[in-house]
Amino acid sequence: MSVSLAVTGLVKRFGGLLATDDLSFRIDPGESVGLIGPNGAGKTTVFSQIMGEHRQTSGTIGLDGEEISGLSTSARIRRGVCRTYQVPRPFPDLTVAENVRVGQMPDSIWEMITRSGDRQREVELALSVGFAKGDLDRKPSELSMGNLRKLEMARTLATEPRLMLLDEVFAGLTAAEISVIAELVQSLRADGMTFLIVSHDLKALEPLIDRAIAIDRGAKVAEGPYLDVIKNPRVRASYLGTS
Repeated sequence: MSVSLAVTGLVKRFGGLLATDDLSFRIDPGESVGLIGPNGAGKTTVFSQIMGEHRQTSGTIGLDGEEISGLSTSARIRRGVCRTYQVPRPFPDLTVAENVRVGQMPDSIWEMITRSGDRQREVELALSVGFAKGDLDRKPSELSMGNLRKLEMARTLATEPRLMLLDEVFAGLTAAEISVIAELVQSLRADGMTFLIVSHDLKALEPLIDRAIAIDRGAKVAEGPYLDVIKNPRVRASYLGTS
């Protein structure tokens, strides 16, 4: 299941805006890394580049030693990389179960005609992230923010990822909902899943990661053990607003 990720010299410009500034880091197989920084630091833009949703201006992205910068988003997903979104993106006209089923569907039109999703698997995935059986036929408009984030997790897991990019997966959740997602992440880590996690909820994030990377204005400020990074003066100044 495990996969390694190597980001080297990543630069992303949107016109005159430098969104990612010569960013480099590595994630080893089975590792869980936190990506932290203030609002506007470029964290989600980093995710978008790893997924191929935005192409970097320069730099490289490697997966298991293979350059993937030229691959489409769907090709990267087939190689085991998938993400959740800070603002959930369910299909509004589909039920919870149907949304999860979409993640299991192949790219080929012919395969989609001849093969349906695994109904038992979609139920298992939905239940594993904390849904009740009675929720499976509900539409996204009927769900709380907590359940929408659970749906994001279930849809991501349906693609059978090896590297999961979690973007503010705890935002808007109750303590009980955070506990469900955190336990799921810990279980997946035990099975060898690799994670890159963006979260402003540092209390929830700390026990889930091996180390942290702090960025500000698209550039790396600090990297290392979580407590060392949080105590770094540049991190405190930029992220925590203290000196």
